[in-house]
Amino acid sequence: MKKLLSVAIASAVALASPAFAAPSVGDVIIRHANVVDVEHAKTIDDQAVVLRGNDIVAVGPDADIAKAWKAGLTVDGNHRFLIPGLWDMHVHFGGGPDLIEENKALLPLYIAHGITTIRDCSGDLPDQVLAWRGEIANGTLFGPQLFTSGAKIEGIHPVWKGTIEVGSKADVDAAFVKLKKDKVDFVKITDSTLDPQLFLYAVSEAKSFGIRSSGHIPMALTVEQAVDAGISSIEHIDYAYKAGVKDEAAIAADFAAGRITRAEANRRLDAGFDQATAMKAYRMFKDKGVFVTPTLNGGRVLDFLDADDHAHDPYLAYIGPKLRKTYDWRIERAAKATPEQIATRHTHYQQLAAVLPMLQQAGVTIMAGTDAGFLNSFDYPGIGLHDELSLYVKNGLTPAQALSSATRAGPAWFGKLDRYGAIATGHAADMVLLKRDPLKDIDATRDIDTVILRGHVYDRHALDGMLDETRAKVATWNQQAAK
Repeated sequence: MKKLLSVAIASAVALASPAFAAPSVGDVIIRHANVVDVEHAKTIDDQAVVLRGNDIVAVGPDADIAKAWKAGLTVDGNHRFLIPGLWDMHVHFGGGPDLIEENKALLPLYIAHGITTIRDCSGDLPDQVLAWRGEIANGTLFGPQLFTSGAKIEGIHPVWKGTIEVGSKADVDAAFVKLKKDKVDFVKITDSTLDPQLFLYAVSEAKSFGIRSSGHIPMALTVEQAVDAGISSIEHIDYAYKAGVKDEAAIAADFAAGRITRAEANRRLDAGFDQATAMKAYRMFKDKGVFVTPTLNGGRVLDFLDADDHAHDPYLAYIGPKLRKTYDWRIERAAKATPEQIATRHTHYQQLAAVLPMLQQAGVTIMAGTDAGFLNSFDYPGIGLHDELSLYVKNGLTPAQALSSATRAGPAWFGKLDRYGAIATGHAADMVLLKRDPLKDIDATRDIDTVILRGHVYDRHALDGMLDETRAKVATWNQQAAK
């Protein structure tokens, strides 16, 4: 009896020991992947990653994970490079109710290009986008994770549609009641007709409510005033450039008093950039936690339309005819430019692009964003983010810094680095498997093998199917428009 009991105890101990434990179970195992640690700009070779639902539940050396885990689906990483999902932190949906379906057709384009999260910076379809956000979150609409500002805050009778018009502090207060009811992810504030002091009030109110804010800073204000009021991100590198102009305050005051036109203000800004002033401003951005979304590619396209009119871009096959029509007003405006104005546009772009490495040197967090969507001519949803990253490297960032701007900066801005921006246990199962190393060549982000979104695996065949489906929809719309 004692002998039998001893055998039973020994067996129980053996079964309880790690060497004899039954493997843990996940939904997906990605094996033999080179995991890119974006934070530390290094690659960890031959790793395995286990997914369960929306979560990463284990990461480690392939041999160890293979012994400890099993799953219903195994993906062979084939020693390719696994990065966190890409984030485009500045997109737009709009063009009016007639363009809702064409806008919705853009959503798969993001996923097909490895973009698992987007930040909508407001167009003229805010209620529709809010609905999409919920549908994507509950799984009834296929698309990337969507954060949105809802309707932007603007002045009375602004240029932009789909806004909350405010003419007083009471109006701003009412706007926040609505925005909080809509549970917006941040607040967008623009300057078409908004009184500059109300702009500052709206920014400060957002801060007091603990809501992040971004926007277009009125010409009558300095960028420092917006930062002091509590703005969370500066959209478009133009405003970072403006902050580097030595007599920015005088220009803002003259414009506010009506002593100069906007054209004259811009002329003085273009001529007044000072590196020492800029670096002081950018260190202030860094100290106050203000991020910058450069949106370089959209400006590049418009500034060089004389050299490339994009009329034959293959990517136009994915953009609906009504959305393409919204491009016309900027194309027509650019076509009217004189040779002198074209030369000025080229110079202006180079001046703006030169700011990028200065921001990086000062420690400012740069967020990759495209400004893609309606109105912004040939600034394409999906592929545009890869064009943006290529420009970052071309203008002085390292591939690692550019990759961080599209994988870690967005989560950092939203306070979600504990969930996104790394391939680690407890993080979201949003990843992209690349055929080449993006730390050596940022254009490797274009060379996508597989996208994992919320734990679902989409191989190259599935990604091509998304592109084909969108192209087919656009072809049908083109035929209908031609009738």
